[in-house]
Amino acid sequence: MKLSGKARLAGVMGWPVAHSRSPLLHGYWLEHYGIDGAYVPLAVAPEHFAQALRALSLMGFGGVNVTLPHKEAALAAVDEATATARRIGAVNTVTMRPDGSLLGDNTDAFGFIENLRQSVPDWQPEAGPALLLGAGGTARAVAVALLEAGLPEITLVNRTTSRAEGLALELGALDLGGAVKVGLWVDRARLLGQVALLVNTSSLGLAGGPALDLDLTALAPEAVVADVVYTPLETPLLRDAAVRGNAVVDGLGMLLHQARPGFAAWFGTAPEVNASLRELLVADIAATS
Repeated sequence: MKLSGKARLAGVMGWPVAHSRSPLLHGYWLEHYGIDGAYVPLAVAPEHFAQALRALSLMGFGGVNVTLPHKEAALAAVDEATATARRIGAVNTVTMRPDGSLLGDNTDAFGFIENLRQSVPDWQPEAGPALLLGAGGTARAVAVALLEAGLPEITLVNRTTSRAEGLALELGALDLGGAVKVGLWVDRARLLGQVALLVNTSSLGLAGGPALDLDLTALAPEAVVADVVYTPLETPLLRDAAVRGNAVVDGLGMLLHQARPGFAAWFGTAPEVNASLRELLVADIAATS
């Protein structure tokens, strides 16, 4: 690592933050591109978040990623937020401007779409509707990404239907084009027959947690199946879909791609997601699982 008194600085703020893989990810790029800089984990308690965020520009930081539980607080703390961040209702990337003001962005939508396009190069939003499982913050980011890309229709399905209904209303109010509907959890397998893209944005299938019970029989062979979970890297959903011949997209790529805009803004180099970087993260996941 190249590090001098002129080093560019960035980091990730969270509470806790030790679990974050962002330092490993950005550290790879810093070394790969020979950049004089550092990316550090910053454990900040919620009650100190806004104050600490403001102080970073005084210490020469160019920006930070923001992880749980600070993403919504970051939206309120920045001086300006991008349209995508406002639509998602959270900020995960903050850039310190030369005048000391803070620009907030949410790159989760970018990360999802870029991962989808890299994994399935011939995917087109016009291919047909999507079914999203889950109704949390990740579901909102994925839905915004798909609507901004021009997807014609999204159906939200959640174990608690009222949460899906609330998210559908909020997404509808954004007027991004495309219809947002709500389905019942009990009907999830039947609804697969109507979609060209299935995305699991819930925690079901996460290592050590409850399994995702979903019969894929009705899903068209040409449909794409994506899972935002990346521990395990191949979830049961993706394994079952791959056996059927469906194109699959794992969740690790979303993590890798969402980091690109921040790194470019803070360190002045547009990074690439390559095989070596992916292998590094896969090894880290395996070692800590």
